[in-house]
Amino acid sequence: MTRYRLSGAVMTHPKRRAAAERLAQAAPPGALRVVMDPDPAGKPSVLRTALCAWSAIEDGATHQLVVQDDMILSDTFFARARMAIQEMPDAALALFALWDSRNGAAVRFGALAGARWVAAVNEYFPCVAIILPREVAAGFVAFGRRHLDSWPDDILMNRYLRAHGIPAYVSVPSLAEHEDHGSISGNAFRGPRRSVCFLPSDVPGREDVRLSGLRVLPFFKHGVAQCAVRADGPGPGDGPGHWLHVTCEQYLEGCGLRPGRPQPAIVGMAEASGPAAATGTWLTAFTMGFVQQRDGLDRTGAPGSGTVPDPAVLAEALATVGPGGISYAQPEERIAELRDELAQITLAGVEAGREAADRLRTRPARPRTGAPLRVGVLGTGTPLRVGVLGTGTPLTEHLVRGLSDAGHHVTPLDRPTVPEAPTTPEEPPGRPYDALLDLTPLTPLTPDPQVPATATATATATATATATGTGIGAGIGAGAGIGTATGRGTPLTLKYPSTTGEFREVAVHVGDLYGPGCPHDGRIGRLVWDALRSYPLTFQESAEPLRPLHVSDLVGALSAMLRTPPPEAATGLAGAPVSASELAEAVRTAVRPVPIAETPPAPSAAPPHRTEEAPWPSAPPGWKPATDLTYGLHTHAQWLAYEGIHRALDV
Repeated sequence: MTRYRLSGAVMTHPKRRAAAERLAQAAPPGALRVVMDPDPAGKPSVLRTALCAWSAIEDGATHQLVVQDDMILSDTFFARARMAIQEMPDAALALFALWDSRNGAAVRFGALAGARWVAAVNEYFPCVAIILPREVAAGFVAFGRRHLDSWPDDILMNRYLRAHGIPAYVSVPSLAEHEDHGSISGNAFRGPRRSVCFLPSDVPGREDVRLSGLRVLPFFKHGVAQCAVRADGPGPGDGPGHWLHVTCEQYLEGCGLRPGRPQPAIVGMAEASGPAAATGTWLTAFTMGFVQQRDGLDRTGAPGSGTVPDPAVLAEALATVGPGGISYAQPEERIAELRDELAQITLAGVEAGREAADRLRTRPARPRTGAPLRVGVLGTGTPLRVGVLGTGTPLTEHLVRGLSDAGHHVTPLDRPTVPEAPTTPEEPPGRPYDALLDLTPLTPLTPDPQVPATATATATATATATATGTGIGAGIGAGAGIGTATGRGTPLTLKYPSTTGEFREVAVHVGDLYGPGCPHDGRIGRLVWDALRSYPLTFQESAEPLRPLHVSDLVGALSAMLRTPPPEAATGLAGAPVSASELAEAVRTAVRPVPIAETPPAPSAAPPHRTEEAPWPSAPPGWKPATDLTYGLHTHAQWLAYEGIHRALDV
């Protein structure tokens, strides 16, 4: 290197000083020096030590490397790191990605395409082994000092890089591996934390071959095949990292595929791992193969001329799909036993996904919105053309996406107009949709700086019309459209035109909403938000229980009611009631095992007046929530940490 010089630090705590010193001694002379936690007796904080490590850059160095003390470095770590700096001198470089992460999913696509680096996606930015340019490191130190005792360093790092437009890449394969020595910062509950792809003897070179622009990221985490999907066009919070969170199955259905369960031959391969692990592994791999083939990340050419996958890198990247997905619940020894079997299932899933993409090319695409391919007929179970009001928030964006993926032809509306009544069951000329869904009770009147002004103005106008009785929601009651952080209160409205010229209206009462798109200041969101930041969970028990309702369950219920209208004029959607203390325990399990501190009610001269809770309306026939509370809270935490943080005002 001539223009660039790299200095490095190993960050550690006195309890692990010996491990840090061994790591520094194994590196080339002078490449790493040990940096200690400045307050080892204080509250555990990775960020506090990391800021010291970033500040320890040597005079004359242009880049700083920071490595945590429980990492194993590849044999060619420093050679590849220096070559990467020469190719990308202005970028942040992560040298590790977890096997169950979104960045790990990006690394797998990089391995499929023969790339050496992939653009980081909106998640935490891996900080266990990372290189920053000198100016970026100094800027992050100043930023981090303003946010001590708030968020983990990797989430803050992602936010800082994104806010300042700093290019960020992740290595393919990883140049470091995690070696668990216990977790001082409280991450041991997550299970084994291994690299998506670690090859100790990876050969340096071709550091200019990079892959970016990924729009679909299938990953297997927490036992569920999940998918992060880049949103198209302007929308709530649009900008770098605007992603929607769905399951792989939901995404595939939206693409016109219904893979269902793996083929019997694939299930037969799961002699030891069991159907749950096999299904999650196969669905993730199927989605990966489908996206790779459909988007042109073929096995022989992309992203650069003459690049081909490295067989060893590709094999290792695919072999970690299944292990990463079950790592939250299985010990290291059991994961090792299942690795080869899950790798076979992954390979079969990738090939099946590629074949499905080839078959789909001969079929006409179904549009998500706009002009439908056919007209739905109420009561027949067929998808409908649906006009939707109040689509100006991340939550309603997820709902619209879910209804589209379920086969409905959704048209977001900018005014509360009533559809013309049909005269026959067939499509009449000029009728734009079959039913109207009013989501404005979920749209806050307070302007969100991340939402386009037109969407906010539309929501405000719609809410005003509804509250005054002049809009589609007339008769719901004053206050409609004001919205709550949970969804409780004013019901949503489904309006069905009929052959008589009248409109049948169904009030849809929803419980305490949680999951992707939901904010951080509701009864559920506040506890999840605090657990993410390692704060104690404080709450007051109430005579009224919570009725958790996950976003995906709301989508499923609305979809069912759009196909077959419920018989009653009011319906209720919620899961089993839980107390505040039960919810807090569930949050500790799903997010982080932080302390619980129940807050006693404020003293008053007289006991509070309690009114009897109104009976909860019955659910639509045949519907019941399907989302496990623990998993649902996990998805809510993911949303808040990777998307919601950019909309919060207090971080």
